[in-house]
Parts: sequence; C-alpha cells; structure tokens
Amino acid sequence: MAKLKIENGKLIVPDNITIPYIAGDGVGTEISPVTKSIIDSAVKKCYAGKRNIEWLEVLAGEKAFDQTGSWLPEESMKAFREYLVGIKGPLTTPVGGGIRSLNVALRQELDLYVCLRPVRWFKGVVSPVKEPQKVNMHIFRENTEDIYAGIEWQQGTPEAEKLLHFLQNEMNVHKIRFPKTSSFGVKPVSEEGSERLIRSAIKYAIEHKLPSVTLVHKGNIMKFTEGGFKLWGYAMAEREFGDQVFTMMQYDRIKKSHGASMAETALKESMEQKKIIIKDVIADAFLQNTLLIPEEYSVIATLNLNGDYISDQLAAMVGGIGIAPGANINYITGHAIFEATHGTAPNIAGKNKVNPSSLLLSGVMMLEYLGWKEAAGSIVNSLEKTFQSHKATVDLARFMENSETLTTTEFRDEIIRNL
Repeated sequence: MAKLKIENGKLIVPDNITIPYIAGDGVGTEISPVTKSIIDSAVKKCYAGKRNIEWLEVLAGEKAFDQTGSWLPEESMKAFREYLVGIKGPLTTPVGGGIRSLNVALRQELDLYVCLRPVRWFKGVVSPVKEPQKVNMHIFRENTEDIYAGIEWQQGTPEAEKLLHFLQNEMNVHKIRFPKTSSFGVKPVSEEGSERLIRSAIKYAIEHKLPSVTLVHKGNIMKFTEGGFKLWGYAMAEREFGDQVFTMMQYDRIKKSHGASMAETALKESMEQKKIIIKDVIADAFLQNTLLIPEEYSVIATLNLNGDYISDQLAAMVGGIGIAPGANINYITGHAIFEATHGTAPNIAGKNKVNPSSLLLSGVMMLEYLGWKEAAGSIVNSLEKTFQSHKATVDLARFMENSETLTTTEFRDEIIRNL
C-alpha cells in the first residue's frame, strides 16, 4: 500500500492507501469495526476495486496501557506521523498523573491546530428546535492554544505562590479577589495561531462556496487575547485574500468616511459578487443567535474553549452529539485525525446499542479530505435514507414516531443495504 504525501501544499492520495486507526475504549471497540465495514463497502461500491483502504491498528488508551504499559506508545505516534491521516474511537483519559488528555496529547504532538466540526441536520432525526434544517455550520475551533494549553498551577503549591508573588510584586496585579486560595491558569493566544486557524476557515469557505466566516470571541472582556484573535483575523483576511473577501472592518471604515448608505451598498455588492463576508460576534450573543437566526452563519472561526461550548450546543440542535463528527487537522503538513466526538460511554459498552454515527460521519469527513467524495456522499445519503425510514439506534429511535430500534450491528447492515 502506498502512503499519502504533501507536495506544494497539496495532499497526494494514491488509489490504495494505508490508514492507521485506534479502535478506542468502551464503545470504541464496537463503533470502530462498524465504521470500517461501512467505509469499505462504500469504497468498493463506488470505485469497483480501483481504490482500497488497508486498515492498520495502532494502540492508545486502555488497550495500549494493558499491552505496553504506555497510554500512548511512541509507535502509535510514529504511525500517524508517517501515514498522515488516521481515525480513532473515543479514549479513556488516565486518572491521576500522567497525560492530562490523550486527545489533547495527539493534537499537540502533531500540531493539529484545526478542530473541524461540521454540524447539519438529517431528515428524520428529531430535534429540540423548531427549524433544524436551518442549522448548517462548519466550526473551525483553534486546537492548540487558549485555556486548553493546560498551563495551570493548583492553589497552595509553591508554584502558585511563586506566580502570585510575581503577579502582585512585579506586575502590580491587585485584582485577585482571594489570592491565598486561588489556583492560576494562563491563556496563551498568539497572532500566528489565530491567523493560521482563520486562514484555514476562509480557504474552506472559498473552496466550498460558503457565504461567510464569523469570528466568535469574547474580545469585549479579554481584549488582548480574544480581542487580538478578532483584530488579527480581520487584518490577515484583508491582507491575504484581497478581493475574495469583504470584512466588516472594511464596512466600518466606509461607514465612517462615506456614511451608512455607502457602506450598505458596498456590503450588498460584495454579496452579489459572491465574496466571502468576514464578520464577528461576541460568543454569548452568538450562542443566542444560533437558536434565533442560525441561517445567518456558515463557517465559524473561534478559540479553543468557545469552540468546545459551541460545537456541543449546535450538535444538540440537530439531534445530539451521537451524530456529530469531528476532525483534527494541520492543513500545512497534511496530518489529520478523524474522531468520534463523544466519550467511551462505559454504561452501554458491550451491549450492542451504541450509535456509531459520530465516528462514521468522521469517516465521511476523512473520505472527503482524501478527495473520495463519491464514497463519502453515498454514506451520507444512506444515513439520511435510514433515518427517514424511522430506523435508528435507541438514542435517536426513542424520539421518533413509529420508529424501529436497531442494534449497532443491525444499523450497520441497514446502512450498507442503503448505500
């Protein structure tokens, strides 16, 4: 089997490739084989043997620890570095010392700076909102900075005391309400990290002919970190994308110099010319707006913590995290790991009732990333056909009228029949 490679910033994909995968812990051992079976069936049906995936299992999580004594063996990291693209089920994070999060470790080790979470509604899936068909967003969540960088010190430790002393005596910080009992965390947000995330979001919008990119932030409060994210994003968009975009910073400049009418005309003309509109919104207002006017947003670029909240709320609006896919990508090196967005669900593990759709749709994202769009589309169409016939695993079927509840393996068989 041939390997993927990057040439001149473009991913080169042979017809026969090796994809490393981590089965995962808990329900991961059930959804991983189901996902592989469906992907193999779709590839075979769409390409009649001309394309093929050879699956290479690599270890992480509990299975890795039991067999090697390491939660994330170097051999696994080497495989992802070498083969560029992989897929993984949910992993248990070790309790106590050691790796803070296996998922975070993978992202940071490979510098997977984009967490891409597309959110859309499937006909037949019951949603808690009135018009779920209006929800169709692509979230670009910065994956390596912000609070999730894990730079923190526990209250009462010598490190916390040392930092407190520095803040109070060297930096003249006097706003810490309870200094002696405070833990501390650092929120790094860089110009380079913000720009590469937002650049990827704009390129995605251009490639997929989407109308806008919205920068979601709390720059009204965190002026130099999240406020910097907004300002760096606007400046980069204007500098690097020129006439392909129209930013609301440009709108404000035109309004200030030529009046509101001229600014509105410039915005209208830009939309008619199919330019990407770059705008921004405060995070809490955005969460409200997603419920009231979701149709106004398409591509979202945001920081790590905001992206965590936003991704899960939007997933709930279209039926739940069980049908929410995710990918962690470095568009520069080509490295990408596609993953289930839910946890290991030990309460239902081994009962043949888990919904594999999150990992399966992440597999769809992987196929799209490889350029195998026919296979990806066939799986999406099959999923929607299955849901429209009121057939689903118990997490979705319990909300459908006249539904038929399928086991995990029955759901697999139904998807393959409908390809």
